[in-house]
Amino acid sequence: MKKAQYRWSKDTGWSLESGSALDHEDIQLVVVFASPQCIHGPGLGELHDRFPNARIVGGSSAGNILGPHSTDDDMVATAIHFDHSRIEVRMVEMDASRDIFNDVSEMARSLLQDDLRLIMTLSDGLNINGSRLAEAVSVSDTIPVVGGLMGDNGDFKQTYVILDGKIHSDAVILIGFYGEQLKVGHGCYAGWDEFGINRTITRSENNIVYEIDNSPALELYRKYLGNDANSLPSSGLRFPLSITNKDGVPLIRTLLAIDDANNSLTFAGDVPEGSITLLMKGNTDNLIDGAGTAAQRAKVPTDSEGLAIVISCVGRRMLMGPMADDELEVVGEVLGENVALTGFYSYGELAPFSKDHGDCLLHNQTMTLFSLHE
Repeated sequence: MKKAQYRWSKDTGWSLESGSALDHEDIQLVVVFASPQCIHGPGLGELHDRFPNARIVGGSSAGNILGPHSTDDDMVATAIHFDHSRIEVRMVEMDASRDIFNDVSEMARSLLQDDLRLIMTLSDGLNINGSRLAEAVSVSDTIPVVGGLMGDNGDFKQTYVILDGKIHSDAVILIGFYGEQLKVGHGCYAGWDEFGINRTITRSENNIVYEIDNSPALELYRKYLGNDANSLPSSGLRFPLSITNKDGVPLIRTLLAIDDANNSLTFAGDVPEGSITLLMKGNTDNLIDGAGTAAQRAKVPTDSEGLAIVISCVGRRMLMGPMADDELEVVGEVLGENVALTGFYSYGELAPFSKDHGDCLLHNQTMTLFSLHE
């Protein structure tokens, strides 16, 4: 595997950040993540012209990741030449007349081949049920699916995916990675602290929670948050819910919106009735340690050159502020200097809970990543 990493800004255009310039004709894949204010500029077209034979995939972000640094107001791209591996790409666009999740499942199944090693999923971050998307892409007990919901710098207005230099809203992209010599690893971990007592979701519908322990959900949230309740729903990013699903797997759900009229809370993933729940709060040191745990899970025992694609939740970045890069530094230290990092801050992460739980799940507030080596 050979790789080169680039950054685009409106002042400098594309510049090489790491690696050596590769033969543009030999690049099979370019992964690109873009700040929403840059995605409509000339950079994507220039990237497509520079790498005419490559599949160019990515999307808008709530912060771009290149190496151990997160940035805004730019685009980051990693160009990859595989020596022994190949990729296949699918895209499904949302259509009111069709079931998007059936279409996604069909596309995911179309990727299944004997040498498939991993499926990466990139999706619209606002107009799709992430929990159902995770179910739709879970088409194999042995092939991990890892990815995320695209962002828009926390504006929650419009997100995009990128395919071959063009942007698409309301769409899902699947990338299959193939090769007998391709080694993959994946990891997902949070590091948030639970507090309070166990409670039960007593009334909910999909991702909207109306009652917790038979009391209005919004009232309970305000009681727990105290003065922080004055800045809901944005302050809710710092106080997610922990829920335990029907399989006993703990998941985190991030608050997206509140409804004063119905005293309800809207989360970034389904919260089924009957779930046991706890409020959570963040501690920067624990989040950084959690990122290290995720990286340990994703580490592949090899000295070969590699690439890690990192998907971290926007809520983590908001909580850690200027210390957000610390979690990326830890990931880089764990994976080693032979592994290049790229990725984005997301509105939701897609990954198996662990190697023992193979189905893809929607996560919030986690550090999620996968690594590729030949």
